[in-house]
Amino acid sequence: MALEQKLMSWSNQVLLVVALGLNILCLQSCSTEPEALRYGVDACYSCKMTLADNRFGAELVTRKGKIYKFDDLNCMLNFYHGGGVDAAEFEHRLVINYEKPGSFLNADESFYVKSKEIRSPMASELASFESYDRAMVHRKQWEGIFLAWGEVTTQFK
Repeated sequence: MALEQKLMSWSNQVLLVVALGLNILCLQSCSTEPEALRYGVDACYSCKMTLADNRFGAELVTRKGKIYKFDDLNCMLNFYHGGGVDAAEFEHRLVINYEKPGSFLNADESFYVKSKEIRSPMASELASFESYDRAMVHRKQWEGIFLAWGEVTTQFK
């Protein structure tokens, strides 16, 4: 009888550990947090090229936690407008800050410069900036044009 109780107790402990592990996995897989772009490792979801230039890149994260990584705004916007995922499903629309390579900015709140002087990976010729003032400095330097998010999204429809 004592052996049966020990086995029952042990099997209950195993079930508890398995249940806790599954709960942790479920909570992690449901996260809608952005994930850092890993240059030289991650591939662009759209063009499949390895992300190489940390001054450029973008990421879309759905409300269910699916992450799409891109090497250039051109690729992100083609996917964004492609109809595979409804735009309302995105929890995060992120772009890389040109002046702080590898760091994200909210795409909707960023400021953009388009110029032939900008050598982005897939030829969008776009750079993202945290402030209007910083974008204007580069716009003048590159003889480019200033764009807000709404204008950027129409460039690649």
